[in-house]
Amino acid sequence: MEVFVLLVFILCAGFALSFIASKFNDQKRKRYKNPLNYSNKSSNAHFESFNEKSSQSKVNEITLHGRAHIIDGDSIIINKTQVRLFGIDAPEINHPYGQKSKWTLVSLCKGQVVRAEVSEQDVHGRTVAKCYLSDGRDLSAEMVKLGMAIDWPKFSGGVYKKFEVHNVRKKLWLADARQKGRFHVWDKFETNQKKRS
Repeated sequence: MEVFVLLVFILCAGFALSFIASKFNDQKRKRYKNPLNYSNKSSNAHFESFNEKSSQSKVNEITLHGRAHIIDGDSIIINKTQVRLFGIDAPEINHPYGQKSKWTLVSLCKGQVVRAEVSEQDVHGRTVAKCYLSDGRDLSAEMVKLGMAIDWPKFSGGVYKKFEVHNVRKKLWLADARQKGRFHVWDKFETNQKKRS
């Protein structure tokens, strides 16, 4: 019985506090006016329409410079910022050719200062950038030319497709499967990997 009375008391107190809070918020809203006054139909406010010719991009262009720490065949770290190479897909470390892809990128970047021109952020929170070696070579293009990555047309627009070596998509079949949305292939590979462990 005491528990029931205590429960009723708590519920009543909650309703009372809710009622008082709503009245307080109503008074607060009345004090502040809408600075744009959208509700006033007699307003003489005039908003110009978008003009594509006179518009200017406000996107900050960010460029990173520094030595690259290699994570895998398409991810590096420059100045404590994780960077995903633009427009390509390389095998994961635990996939076929994953280690070879990583070490190919290590050999390309060894002793070099890498310039990363940031373009966006991917769904995993990584910074996506076009990365260049000090001699001007595009790292993404170099990885594709060496057969250690494939073009990812969804993100690159197909700019690296012309650099793909013959039968590279058969060699890097898991990366190709990811691009084509065939995740059951990945699942099967991962399951087989766990069985072997």
